[in-house]
Amino acid sequence: MFHVIATKLKVKTLLVSQPKPEGEKSPYYDLAKKCNVKIDFRQFIQIEGVSAQDFRKDKVNISEHTAVIMTSRNAVDHYFRMCQEMRVTVPETMKYFCVSESTAFYLQKYVLYRKRKIFHGKQTVTDLMEVIKKHKQENFLLPCSDIAKEEIADKLDEAKIKYTKAVMFRTVASDLSDLANVNYDILVFFTPAGIRSLFKNFPKFKQNKTRIACFGPTTAKAVKEAGLNLDIHAPNPKAPSMTMALEQYITAANKAK
Repeated sequence: MFHVIATKLKVKTLLVSQPKPEGEKSPYYDLAKKCNVKIDFRQFIQIEGVSAQDFRKDKVNISEHTAVIMTSRNAVDHYFRMCQEMRVTVPETMKYFCVSESTAFYLQKYVLYRKRKIFHGKQTVTDLMEVIKKHKQENFLLPCSDIAKEEIADKLDEAKIKYTKAVMFRTVASDLSDLANVNYDILVFFTPAGIRSLFKNFPKFKQNKTRIACFGPTTAKAVKEAGLNLDIHAPNPKAPSMTMALEQYITAANKAK
């Protein structure tokens, strides 16, 4: 539930648990200027590739699959890395099913872009499933992380699609020890892994006057399960994006007497 204002304390500083945006244009830069606040960026989690040795323990045969489901750029990178380390030659007949057009275009880093072999949804797993259902005859490989969302696996099971989950990368906590004595008015999270990273780095973390913002229902659930108060939640009917929700909250907080 989105809280318009949970406290009258003004907001001056935010820490966004993502990498700093590339380039000069970002809604966060616009937010900082518009609301006169300082926004820092710090990645709370990082991706590590599973070694070929560990991957072999799962007994997944990459070569027996005729199609690959790519849910992110990480999945693309680690699929081709694993093929190289396992000395698997990816056939030109391989079909790629990508969650979005941008992920599909990213494939050009590794393969010649042939539209007849590369398919994509608009942005969501539901969109992608509509495409996958038209190719039920394929044997799909799903490169994923150790904490992969079950949404796509559930939908594949529901549609009776033949597939194999292949854990090719792991999500681990970043070292945030240099932030031990730094306080922010708002901490912004996007994944449950970000919340876990916070407590792995600072097991005795107390929220006190810090406001917590998060994106998505699973992250909101992780915030509450960690015993934290959720002050800003997106998307919501009045704020479909994180920056819009932050702007509404900060504007209300900084106007409060």
